[in-house]
Amino acid sequence: MTAAELQNLVEQVSLKYFGRQFNHQVKINYRMTTTGGRYHLDDHHIEINAHFLAPQYFRELIGIIKHELTHYHLHLSHQGYRHQDQDFKTLLSAVGGSRYAPDIGLKRTRKAKYLYVCTKCGQEFLRVRRLNLRRFACGRCGGKLKLLKQNLAINLH
Repeated sequence: MTAAELQNLVEQVSLKYFGRQFNHQVKINYRMTTTGGRYHLDDHHIEINAHFLAPQYFRELIGIIKHELTHYHLHLSHQGYRHQDQDFKTLLSAVGGSRYAPDIGLKRTRKAKYLYVCTKCGQEFLRVRRLNLRRFACGRCGGKLKLLKQNLAINLH
């Protein structure tokens, strides 16, 4: 989807679900990973996560557009536009927008490097950072920890 097609889609969604025109710019943000979109209070433009422009995420894209347009229209009409405001919650549910951006696997994963085992109960612990074994003990039984393996490559989410 191009920027012009996205602009047209946002304008159509605004007219259809809110009954008001969207008179500002929509931009595509290629760096977003955890959020679906963003509304800017200063110049009223909306940014959309480029990953949601793929055809298989069209339903999620519409929900994100409705969410950002809810911020937009409430802010311009001087009503509660923040997530915790009742005006925002009411309008968002009325238009059927998404409350949270769906997880499509863009979050960065961390790799576990260390595997510790408790010498008393046998509980295993995967850690990204190295532990000071003189200072830390097992969280389950309080026993001593022992480094079992180092430089692992197990993904943590």
